[in-house]
Amino acid sequence: MRIVVTGGSGKAGRWVVRNLREHGHDVRNVDTRHDGSAHGQCWVADLADPGQAYEALAGVDAVVHLAAIPAPELRTPAETFRINALSTYNVFAAAEAHGLARVVWASSETVLGLPFDTPPLFAPIDESIEVRPESSYSLSKVVGEAMATQFARRTGIPFVGLRISNIMEPADYAAFPSYWGDAQLRKWNLWGYVDCRDVAQACRLALTASVTGAEVCIVAADDTVMTRPSASLMAEVFPAVPLRRPVTGRETLLSIDHARQLLGYAPAHHWEDHVQAPAG
Repeated sequence: MRIVVTGGSGKAGRWVVRNLREHGHDVRNVDTRHDGSAHGQCWVADLADPGQAYEALAGVDAVVHLAAIPAPELRTPAETFRINALSTYNVFAAAEAHGLARVVWASSETVLGLPFDTPPLFAPIDESIEVRPESSYSLSKVVGEAMATQFARRTGIPFVGLRISNIMEPADYAAFPSYWGDAQLRKWNLWGYVDCRDVAQACRLALTASVTGAEVCIVAADDTVMTRPSASLMAEVFPAVPLRRPVTGRETLLSIDHARQLLGYAPAHHWEDHVQAPAG
């Protein structure tokens, strides 16, 4: 396919672009920063401008929309919301105008209620939980999900939103041992993470999965950042939160069952590939 990846110069985007090209797709990165690739493979554009978004998506089959202010507290709350919501609207509208076959886009685990200063309603968390944005960044992602539902209904284009967990590159795993002694340090997202290469896998699979309408999937690793069993972590930190089903070993508490079933997603990368757990 001919695919535009927006935000392809970013932490996840670099791996998504690489993965898609390795699988034979013709990929153009559209970002505010050039990625150094060959002439024509990267366009510098401001997707908050509808004209630039329209031009960027011309002549392609699908878009993977990752471009955004990537977290709270990097810009003012209002500017974070403006850029994220407006650029997402412009990309979705451009996809409609050009009749694209598929839109895959980055929502966020933050719509689930992160950070969990207020305990979640249940665990493992899945897509049935009521969204609870706690920042303008998270709110912009909730708005994106509402927009995807509207565009999919009106256009018939399938939209797949990926509620991506805390993204890790291989070098990031060196910090994991610092989490193991205190269960409070990473409670803010139920000790979740996802490898950048598995994010790339999920994006690629979402482009061809059998989908109608607008879908959202949690995309996380199948384990946690911790060495302890997940049930033990919940009993210590969130003792009043009910477990909806038995949790085995270090199983993720951000359920990826829907991504597995809908996309065929199967996490292939874990922190244990890079950092040795303590004996015993």
